[in-house]
Amino acid sequence: MHYEVEQKFALADPADMQAKLVALGAQAAGQCDQVDCYFSHPARDFAQTDEALRIRRVDGQSLVTYKGPKIDRETKTRHEIELALPAGATTADDFAGLFEALGFAPVAEVRKHRRTFHLTWQGQSVEAALDEVADLGHFVELEISASEQTVDTARGALVSLAARLELGTSERRSYLELLLGAS
Repeated sequence: MHYEVEQKFALADPADMQAKLVALGAQAAGQCDQVDCYFSHPARDFAQTDEALRIRRVDGQSLVTYKGPKIDRETKTRHEIELALPAGATTADDFAGLFEALGFAPVAEVRKHRRTFHLTWQGQSVEAALDEVADLGHFVELEISASEQTVDTARGALVSLAARLELGTSERRSYLELLLGAS
């Protein structure tokens, strides 16, 4: 089973965070614009079950992602299934149409510009994403992909890295939850 071990923090100064990441050896890995369309389930409330289903569009590629409930209180560690959809201009729309035919309904879109960096911390491969999220502001997400056996090690590494970067209190709500709460 694949797990996403993540922590997210609001940023006042993204340039300062980028400088801190680079000072720790982070390498720039690119930037992109992402549009995430989230869906509600026809028979259960994802807000109550702490799950998410989305279609992400990035540079002509689309991905469908399911995120299970968070499994701890300190990080946003959760089971994740992510599948690439075939390339094509209408693939994401077609897949959204399939979801809707099955009773899922679009909830909201999250739009962000993401700059990604990779670094190794305590033997773990970490992806650091500097996000500028429409209507929310700037954030940094620290993420490690882990197996069931390595979740605890990954979680410890992220907590340590966040402390080293002087990030303070993490934001456990998703961008979708933050946007819906801001409405």
